[in-house]
Amino acid sequence: MTAAAAAPPAQALVAVVEDDREMREWLHALFTRAGYQVAMAANGLRLVSALQVDRPDLIVLDVNLSWIDGFELCRALKKNPTYADIPVVFLSGRSSSHDVAAGMASGAIDYLCKPVDGRTLLARVGELVHSRR
Repeated sequence: MTAAAAAPPAQALVAVVEDDREMREWLHALFTRAGYQVAMAANGLRLVSALQVDRPDLIVLDVNLSWIDGFELCRALKKNPTYADIPVVFLSGRSSSHDVAAGMASGAIDYLCKPVDGRTLLARVGELVHSRR
């Protein structure tokens, strides 16, 4: 079975941090239909609050956020031993090589550019979640 066709591990939780409401709704529907539990946050502050309740298997993170940008948030997560091992995948409209390099340097495991094909995103998330289990 390929990563794209693999079902998510039971109870796999993906946290999505996205400021655009329509994109949040699309991502929620995409991950839910694929069998993931999904925690949604509109900004980094809400993610930090959510992390106090549930520990996600993976975080999908936008770069352009209010309160703290995605790069800063990723660096902060990676400095905290409680969250450092949670893989972070950036999903951003910022697609320059500088932005991709900054995302990877902040500690992300991958950087995908919007618009993204849902199958591509699910395949990458599935691969990363399966590799952690």
